[in-house]
Amino acid sequence: MTTSADRTGSLGLVETRHTTLFTREDPLRLDGGELGPVEVAYETYGELNATHTNAVFICHALTGDAHAAGHHGDPSRPGWWDTIIGPGKPVDTNRFFVVSANLLGGCMGTTGPSSVNPETGRAYGLGFPLFTVNDLVNVHRALMRRFEIDRLLAVVGGSLGGMQALQWAVEHPDEVHSAAVICASSRLSPQNIAFSAVAREAIMRDPNFHGGDYAAHGVRPDAGLAVARMMAHITYLSEEGMRAKFGRRLQDRAEPRFGFDVDFQVESYLQYQGESFLRRFDANSYLYLTRVMDYFDPFADPTVYGPKLERLSTRFLVMSFDSDWRFDTAHSRELVRTLAAHRVPVTFREVSSPHGHDSFLLVVPEYHQTVGRFLDRMAAEAIQ
Repeated sequence: MTTSADRTGSLGLVETRHTTLFTREDPLRLDGGELGPVEVAYETYGELNATHTNAVFICHALTGDAHAAGHHGDPSRPGWWDTIIGPGKPVDTNRFFVVSANLLGGCMGTTGPSSVNPETGRAYGLGFPLFTVNDLVNVHRALMRRFEIDRLLAVVGGSLGGMQALQWAVEHPDEVHSAAVICASSRLSPQNIAFSAVAREAIMRDPNFHGGDYAAHGVRPDAGLAVARMMAHITYLSEEGMRAKFGRRLQDRAEPRFGFDVDFQVESYLQYQGESFLRRFDANSYLYLTRVMDYFDPFADPTVYGPKLERLSTRFLVMSFDSDWRFDTAHSRELVRTLAAHRVPVTFREVSSPHGHDSFLLVVPEYHQTVGRFLDRMAAEAIQ
């Protein structure tokens, strides 16, 4: 909930709220089982109009959370998508009621592997049920029912968030007027699956992993998780961006050490990224959420997805960045071809940016203008 804001782009102080959407008596029915209770952390920005037609749902990426915009007391540490959400920004909170929720399986307030299993009184660990992108969306849908919102003006997400937006629109088209799918994919490539597999191996081979029950042993597989994050972070940047930011510059010296300690600036940067990640993320959540992405393939069977797309009227914006090699433009073009082949209304834009996959989190003017104009058009069509 927003507690203070101005009209210059800053939401000011916001708070994360929590709600229980499913219980042991009325569990969440997953694609592969049941789960209850399910608590969800969420934030809202802006005001819901009288007709409930101005709601925009924000789906976060792999390591995001509910805190998408504003700040929690320190203006220098805004939410992860503060660049795009706020008064006068592309997702304009002067006009839209914006909801951001930590997804199922996360570790920032929504039920996940680090939560207490009511059956055992201990953290679920790898006893947490496997789930799918469809399950993530069903939790989001339950939260929208809590707000008495039957149809969203837009679902917006980048990376894994874009996968959720796509899934929601395809499976529940009557609930989504439009969807913005940003640097995402409808199917991971073997290379992407391979990157995630190595990251998971780094975690699971850490001596402190204990088969996922590290909480019961009072330890954490921090070495493995840090390496997983370091490797993943390389894929979020571009070679051009890394060359401009680091080059081959040494860290704090004029001559190399000629040893195996950190010597180059890029090494120091990756080490910092790995260590800082440990303060906010859970290793088991990383395993589950990367696996969710691996299995996502909504267009695997034409006999199943074809009829769904034929009745789909949701308007799509699909965007990619020319330096993103984790989900390069080919992923977006494949998605656009599939939608267009079934006459689904879709707009595609590739944007030039030197920042790789992380571009969707940054201020890239053409990208922001495209999202803002798309939402403007959608608002003109749907807000009553």
